[in-house]
Amino acid sequence: MNTRPSFKEEGSCGFLNRFLDVTLISAALYASLKLQGEVVTTHYTLLLFMVLAAYLYTAESVQLYRYRHVNNLGSNIWLVIFSLCVAFSAMLALAFAFKVTAIFSRLVLGGWFTLALLQLTVWREISRNIKKNLYIKGIGTRRVAIIGCNSNADSLIIEMKHHPEIGLNFCGIYDDRSPDRMNCMTKTINGDVEECIDAARNGCFERLYITLPFSADKRIAEIIHRLGDTTVDVHIVPDSLVYNLMLARLGSVGDVETISVFESPFYGARDWLKRSFDILFSAAALLMLSPIMLSIAVAIKLTSRGPVLFKQDRYGLDGKRIKVYKFRSMTVQENGDQVVQAKKGDMRITPLGAFLRRTSLDELPQFINVLQGSMSVVGPRPHAVAHNEQYRKLVAFYMLRHKVKPGITGWAQINGWRGETDTLEKMAKRVEFDLAYIKNWSLWWDAKIVFLTFFRGFTGKNAY
Repeated sequence: MNTRPSFKEEGSCGFLNRFLDVTLISAALYASLKLQGEVVTTHYTLLLFMVLAAYLYTAESVQLYRYRHVNNLGSNIWLVIFSLCVAFSAMLALAFAFKVTAIFSRLVLGGWFTLALLQLTVWREISRNIKKNLYIKGIGTRRVAIIGCNSNADSLIIEMKHHPEIGLNFCGIYDDRSPDRMNCMTKTINGDVEECIDAARNGCFERLYITLPFSADKRIAEIIHRLGDTTVDVHIVPDSLVYNLMLARLGSVGDVETISVFESPFYGARDWLKRSFDILFSAAALLMLSPIMLSIAVAIKLTSRGPVLFKQDRYGLDGKRIKVYKFRSMTVQENGDQVVQAKKGDMRITPLGAFLRRTSLDELPQFINVLQGSMSVVGPRPHAVAHNEQYRKLVAFYMLRHKVKPGITGWAQINGWRGETDTLEKMAKRVEFDLAYIKNWSLWWDAKIVFLTFFRGFTGKNAY
C-alpha cells in the first residue's frame, strides 16, 4: 500500500522535479557543446526544445512525477531512462526524416545524452538519500495516527516503517472495540476514538488515517464531523471491496459531485495516449510481420480446406459485439451460442493450427482489429460470446473487463493465465488480473506488458 500526500504536497513536489529535469537536460547540452568546443546555435536550441517536449510528454504518459514513483527510486530511474530514450529517439528520427543530421555533431549528441542521463539519475539518488537521512533523524517528518485496528492499519504501519523516505512517523493507533474484536498485529492501542480526537485537538499528530470498513459509514461520518474542530489532515483508507472497485475519479452532474466506481480509465488525454500507442505499434507490427503473416496464410491454404482467416464474434468495449480476426487453426469455425474451448489433443485443431496456437501466431491478424479501433494492443483478452454469457453469471465483476477495449496481450496472459479455462478458479484469476490492469493502467505498464510478452506471453502450458 502506498501512502500519498495531499494534493498540495504532490503538486509542489511534481513542479520541482519537472523544473530540475528541464534545467539539467538543458545544462547537459550546454556542457556537451563546451566540451566539444562548439557554440550554442539556433539549430541546437530547436533540438533542445524538441527533446524537452518529447521528454516531458513521455514522462507525463508514464506518470514519472506521480508521488508513488517519485518515492520509489528504482521505478523512478527506470522511467527516467525510458523517457529520455524515447525523447532522443524521436529527435534522431525527425533529424533523419528531414535529412539534417549533418548539421549536428555526433559527439555533442552522444555527450548530451550521457550527461543528461547521469545528471537526472544522480540528483534523484542524492535527493532520496538526503530526505531519508533527514527523516531518520526526525527532521521534517509528519506524525501519523490511525483509527481502526485491522489489516489495513497493519499495511500502513509496515509501509511507514519500511520506507522512511516517505517521511511519516507512526505515533499511535486508536479503536473503540474490545481487544478480542480487533484484527491487527499491533498489540498496543493508544486509546479509543474519543482520546484520538482529544489528541488531535492538542496537536499530538498532523495526519490521521481512518481504516474502518466502509460498512461503518455512519461512524466514519461522525468521526470526520468531530475532526472538523482540529487542524489534522484526515485520510480514509478504503477497505478491500471499495479499493478493488473504485477508480477514484471525481466528477459532477451540474453542482452535484460524484465519485466513479465502474468507469473506463481512458478519458481525455489518457484515451488519446492509449489510442496513439495502439496505432503506432500496430502499424509498425503489421509492416514488420507482413512476410511472416503472408507465409502463414499460404501454409494454411496448402495444408487444410477453408478460409485463411477466422472471424469470431466477441465482446468489445462496453460489451458491444465485434469481429475478431485470427488465422484459422481448426477444421471447424464455431461461432454460435455453444463454443467448446480447445483442449489438449483436440481433434478439431489442424497440425499447423496446433503450432500457431502454441506460439500465439494465430493472433497476429488482430493487429488489423487494433488499427480499426475495435481492439487494443494491451488489454483483457476477448472471450467467445458463449463463454462471456456463461462466466458473467459465475465470476463477480466479470463484465467490468469490458470497460476497456480487449487486447492482443494482457496482464493476465503474461502472468500465466492464458489458454484453456477449464475451472472456475482459472477464470476468476484471469478476471482478477484484468481488473488490476484496468485499475492501475499507465502507458508505461502497456510498454512493460508488450516487452514481457516476448518472454512469457507467446507460449504457455494451457495454450492448446
